[in-house]
Amino acid sequence: MKSKTSGLEDIFHALGDSSRLSMVERLSQGPISVKELAEPLSMALPSVLKHLKVLEDCGIVKSEKSGRVRTYQLDIQQLSGIDSWISERKDSWNRSFDRLANFLIESSDENSDGE
Repeated sequence: MKSKTSGLEDIFHALGDSSRLSMVERLSQGPISVKELAEPLSMALPSVLKHLKVLEDCGIVKSEKSGRVRTYQLDIQQLSGIDSWISERKDSWNRSFDRLANFLIESSDENSDGE
C-alpha cells in the first residue's frame, strides 16, 4: 500500500535541485520546447534532458513530440498534492499556535489576578 506522501517525496526531491526548479519556474509560463528551455541554462542539452526525465518521472511535467520537436508543460494537477500537503501542515501549526496563544492569555490573566 502506498502512503499518502509517497509521490510527494519524489516531487520534493525533484524540486530540490536548483536547475530543475528553474525549469519548473519557466514552464509555469506555458509549454516550451526543450531547445528553448535549455537556452538560458548553462548546461548541455543531454543534461537538460536528464533533468526533464526526473521531472517527468515524478509527474511534474508532461512531454509531447510533434515531428522533431519535443515540448514540455507542467502538470498542475500533480502539483496540487503539494498544496494539499502544505495546507494540512499549516492547519496543524495554526491550531498549535492558537493553543499557545490561549495558554499565554490564561497565564497572563492568572498572574494579573494575583497582584
